Amino acid sequence: MGMNQTPASNRVHIGFFGRRNAGKSSIVNAVTGQSLAIVSPIKGTTTDPVYKTMELLPVGPVMIIDTPGIDDEGFLGELRVRKTKQVLNKTDVAVLVVDGTVGMTAVDEEMVELFRAKEIPYIVVFNKADLCSSDACVDTDDCIWVSASEGSKIYELKEKIAKLAKVEAPERKIVSDMLEPGDFVVLVVPIDSAAPKGRLILPQQQTIRDILDGDGVSIVVKDDGLKETLERLGRKPKMVITDSQAFKQVSRDTPEDIMLTSFSILFARYKGDLPQTVEGVRALDALEDGDRILISEGCTHHRQCDDIGTVKLPGWIKAYTGKELNYEWSSGTEFPEDLSPYKLIVHCGGCMLNEREMKYRQKCAADQNIPMTNYGILIAYTQGILKRSLQPFPDILEILTR
Repeated sequence: MGMNQTPASNRVHIGFFGRRNAGKSSIVNAVTGQSLAIVSPIKGTTTDPVYKTMELLPVGPVMIIDTPGIDDEGFLGELRVRKTKQVLNKTDVAVLVVDGTVGMTAVDEEMVELFRAKEIPYIVVFNKADLCSSDACVDTDDCIWVSASEGSKIYELKEKIAKLAKVEAPERKIVSDMLEPGDFVVLVVPIDSAAPKGRLILPQQQTIRDILDGDGVSIVVKDDGLKETLERLGRKPKMVITDSQAFKQVSRDTPEDIMLTSFSILFARYKGDLPQTVEGVRALDALEDGDRILISEGCTHHRQCDDIGTVKLPGWIKAYTGKELNYEWSSGTEFPEDLSPYKLIVHCGGCMLNEREMKYRQKCAADQNIPMTNYGILIAYTQGILKRSLQPFPDILEILTR
């Protein structure tokens, strides 16, 4: 696959961090073999993270992130830490560049703590080895001594990065990990004015594909055809999966002994952090008049008059809380850096966002202690059927009973 075809989301994201003048940008240039970063003797030349896609052997397609010096005046100031954490939330492998003539400082140690807290594989690169005594320059599993100016041990550094990049997360499933071969699954897909003409939306297609991959049988019905279908099937399906907007009726039409869940709950588990999303919805019970809520969509589709994000959700929230709340909306790639004004973030299922972006948003909310939930979980909660729709996930159900 050519470099131009690899989407940014599928590339290994390698973040370079370091104090000003540790030679971070010189290391980036040595590793990438091109002058991607600006190098100058003036402290603090890089002011914003620089993102650059490229092929890096022996890793493959990567996204290199060159960041501002972490000891900029007021690094411990909230904004700088927040910015750094936001970059870390997108990072697969972290490279900390340290001035070998100075050694690890408190700020460097703080960065290592952040890597560990966020469970990011990292390597510490001591630069300027040419200026240090060779006795001091001892490599270990997670540190290496190099010289950017002389180009020494840069290849070894690349190999270490490649090794860290190879640790792949286990492939997750949408629903097939809960099915036995031959299980029937009924999917409820409302066809209304908001449904795209002539096709199914992405989460529906992906769920059908996943059921087939698990050798299950998918039966797709409209919301008004569920009851009759269940009566005529002749055998009990393992599960009913519904579009959240039809939750109430589907819950009525599905016998209690059949597991029921929604596409958005399955996708919250598949792409992000389902426990955080379920925990987040409980913030509805503590809202006060005047609180601000952010409703965030991953796509920028044409808004319709009965649009779920702008009309239906605020309606359901008002009916449930009885409070006068203030709403703000974000869509597409926009997601606010500062989430502190909000008492709750309600995100769409994220079908147009990749897993990294969805998790990035959830981590940013967690870093700032702002509750975050998603459309489907909020709808189920306000209609009193979230407990039922979490039956397939008993460990998560416990969150609601705490």
